[in-house]
Amino acid sequence: MKTKCITLLVTAFLLQAAAASSQQSWQKLQNPTAAEVASQWNVPPPEYGPEPYYGLNGPVSIPQVQRDLDTLHNLGFQAVTVQAGYNMPFAYLSAEYFAFFRNFVTEAKQRNMRVWIVDDAGYPSGFAGGKFSAEAPALRMQALEVAQKIPVTGGAVLRQQLSPETVSAAAVDQDGAAIPLPLHGNTLEWTAPKGNWTVLIVDHEFRTSPTRSDTNTQRVKDTSQSLEDYLDPAATEQYLRFTHEQYKQNVGDEFGKTIMGFRGDEPDYSIAGLPWTPKFFERFTAIKGYDVQPYVALFAQTPSRRDAGVAIHLTPEQIRIKGDYYDVFSQMFAAGFFKPQADWCAANHLEYQVHLNHEEMEMDLTRSEGSFFRDMRSVEVPGIDAIWHQIWKDTISDFPRLASSVAHVYGKPRAFTESFAAYRPAPDVEMARYVLNEQFVRGVNQIETMYFPATSAGPKPPPSYMGQPGFPELLSYARRMSYLMAMGRPDASVALFLPSSSMWLGNDASDTAFVSTERLLSEHQIDFDIVDEDALARDLKALPGSFETLSGNRFRTVILPAPLVISGEALARLKVFAEGGGKVVFLGGAPKLIAGQTIRDATPATAADFSWATVVDAQLPPTPTPPANPPTEPPVPQAVPREVLAAVDAAVIAPTVRLDTSDTALRVMKRRWKNADVYLLFNEGAQPSNHTVTLMSKGRVAEAWDPQTGTVAALQSTRAGGNLAVQLRLQAYEARVIVVR
Repeated sequence: MKTKCITLLVTAFLLQAAAASSQQSWQKLQNPTAAEVASQWNVPPPEYGPEPYYGLNGPVSIPQVQRDLDTLHNLGFQAVTVQAGYNMPFAYLSAEYFAFFRNFVTEAKQRNMRVWIVDDAGYPSGFAGGKFSAEAPALRMQALEVAQKIPVTGGAVLRQQLSPETVSAAAVDQDGAAIPLPLHGNTLEWTAPKGNWTVLIVDHEFRTSPTRSDTNTQRVKDTSQSLEDYLDPAATEQYLRFTHEQYKQNVGDEFGKTIMGFRGDEPDYSIAGLPWTPKFFERFTAIKGYDVQPYVALFAQTPSRRDAGVAIHLTPEQIRIKGDYYDVFSQMFAAGFFKPQADWCAANHLEYQVHLNHEEMEMDLTRSEGSFFRDMRSVEVPGIDAIWHQIWKDTISDFPRLASSVAHVYGKPRAFTESFAAYRPAPDVEMARYVLNEQFVRGVNQIETMYFPATSAGPKPPPSYMGQPGFPELLSYARRMSYLMAMGRPDASVALFLPSSSMWLGNDASDTAFVSTERLLSEHQIDFDIVDEDALARDLKALPGSFETLSGNRFRTVILPAPLVISGEALARLKVFAEGGGKVVFLGGAPKLIAGQTIRDATPATAADFSWATVVDAQLPPTPTPPANPPTEPPVPQAVPREVLAAVDAAVIAPTVRLDTSDTALRVMKRRWKNADVYLLFNEGAQPSNHTVTLMSKGRVAEAWDPQTGTVAALQSTRAGGNLAVQLRLQAYEARVIVVR
């Protein structure tokens, strides 16, 4: 038996090593010298993009594709993200479609362009162009929903026959107090206590988030084509058979060459009720050790919010049970949908890139997707979505750092953005540059621009900002910047905790504090990565006084903004980290609850010893939102309490830069190459920014690298306490790359 185990371990190691060795350079972290980067950055490899989102709409043909690819290539695009569109002359996923797609890939290859394949005929990913509704209905998305509301007066006996779909029941009194009711087979029998009650009967049913499918003849976003059951790996296996495996049969010889991977879009549960799958209760019991089924009738309606005249006020214990529900949901979503696709892509020399829904609204995301970090952990190129008005000169938008942080924590070289879809107002070239710079300085380095529809009706100019003077120059800038910011490794030494488990409990204060702390760090030129509880408890490598990511950067400081609950496992590792010299700061107070296997049984933290950390009870002011008719500048925030600033300043062991005077408009990010430190500085304000900047680097030579021209120039510098100081003069909305060799 021992020999067999050793053989299995050796085999697993060899397979892992073989997979790593088969990776292309753009699929893994690289550690080049400055000279090696300089030799490539004027004309970076096409794998670094940027790429347009190209829709194959209308009576597409190869001559039309040739025309469009020539247009895109002449603009400066090195790759293309392609989606099957509406009114194509062949059915999606048919033999005729794949014959056309084979020719499409050939045309891209002849232009040395790379291809990302959108994994569905629209969004959200996971409906396979309608095949789940038509061919695999048993694997469709499911939910739990209140199917009946039965009024019962005190003293009355309710005898109710239940349908086979019923899974739970609860009773709510006139004051909103709720209790679970036991079910006995297909019968509910209950004597109501004093008062007026409403009994809620919860059934499981097939229910889907709306899908915008280009195979929908009505051209609307509706529920006629169901998504798969994201929580069931068998459904995702079927999805891969419907889609990815078909591409493999037809163009698999270009996987990892011309074809870079598959691109997903907004998988989520935008549904009423609770996400559910037939094995949910079994999995819940395995993870949490108790049966949640009696309680789910309490969670199909949002606490303290009226739904059809029934108000529910959950007890503290019931709220914690709901937190456990979303904890298990997030684990099953990650394991059932995202990981199988990432594993399939890796096994086929590809990468999987995807963005979620509600990245900029974490409270909504925790209900629809569970956990950003868990969903993205296995994804090779985690992403975000910048649409509508989410990034503009009058907004405050740190959410792109979510994607780059997952990449940094889990050793992935790139994070991507889908930018400019449905922008209101539409950007011009200079605004597009601003939107991209806001994301570059937060670690995003793979650019996808919306939207280029196929010109099947005949030649026409590129749409919107893509047709404006200066757009090819913007693409040259973005191409070089993407390449620069993908080289080497991140160098952030500060970690900011994302309190998802507190948000599962409906704790808005933790979300408000998290967003405000993002802004605080950004406005004080502190480069940071976001981390979640899994990273703190298990995934980061614990070293004396530091946590190391899979990218190799080491956190010396961990800041936790107002977490209501935290796991004992994470706290134990934080304490050891602090005792080794690391700095831990709780902003807005220490946690109130400490969870173990369950959140339900979390213990009050009143007796816990936090003397090893800095606890600041003062609250950060909330990040303001722009008014309905926004100005051209971000709103002015309230003053940050001095004790908060002092605590953060004292905790940051390795600052990114030091300024001679405060400047809340200046943003900074740092990366490290083999023999150089790389700083990206961006002035997000409408006024010029002039400073003496001390770069926390032991290098001897400072250089200005201009991504627009591709030139490198010496930058005058002086020694400052073992570091380098430079004069930095930035115009409004200007970015600068400084390399210290």
